[in-house]
Amino acid sequence: DVQAGQGFTLQQPQPKVSVAVGETLTLNCITSGIAGPGPVMWLKGWGSGNKTVYDQSNEDPSSRVTRAVNESDTDFTIRIRNIQPDDVGTYYCVKFVKGMTGVDEVFKRGSGTEVSVQEAALVPGMVAAAVVLCFLLLLSLFVALCMYRRKRQGGVGSPCPARTVAMGSFSSVPLQCCAGTPGTPSEVLDAESSHLPSQQSSKEENNIHYADLQPLPPAPRRGRSPGTAPTEYASLRVAAK
Repeated sequence: DVQAGQGFTLQQPQPKVSVAVGETLTLNCITSGIAGPGPVMWLKGWGSGNKTVYDQSNEDPSSRVTRAVNESDTDFTIRIRNIQPDDVGTYYCVKFVKGMTGVDEVFKRGSGTEVSVQEAALVPGMVAAAVVLCFLLLLSLFVALCMYRRKRQGGVGSPCPARTVAMGSFSSVPLQCCAGTPGTPSEVLDAESSHLPSQQSSKEENNIHYADLQPLPPAPRRGRSPGTAPTEYASLRVAAK
């Protein structure tokens, strides 16, 4: 990690560095000794495709790359803010000197630091909030499902029980009805034809059109035993074809 020449050394001690997206990357570079005039630069990559990350002779205050120790002649450590995935690569700290033609030439180069970028780790508080949110969503779904099932079960079937009415000499015919207010006709379901007596002629069919359910008139007090409540009767209208 140490390159020395003519009393000048350049140390780049970090072989590899891993940093998360959005964090600040610190790259260390320390020099010692005396060298000819020329800047110290940080380059990303090496060769024809390299990119200048920091230039001592051309510092940009608005850049996200800054010196860790300003105006130091030996500490050229830099910080890169807000690291992004495209910052992945190998970074070199390089000392340049003026050549015979006046152009900056490489004098010493660090061994390079390989930088890898990772996705930002989830904060424990964010994980806990996500778990609570998922639990609340599942609870809301469960409650909605229970309400839907209860509403659906409440609409199935008739609110009134089926009743059996005797029609004279005929056998008992079950009727399912819903009682309304006194004096108001109530809805009645059609009786099954299979409940008609077997003695009925095959040419005749009886259909129940409707039935009025009304409370019986109150019986005289003296003729009613204690605890007896009024009952209901069914008035059936039957048409024969």
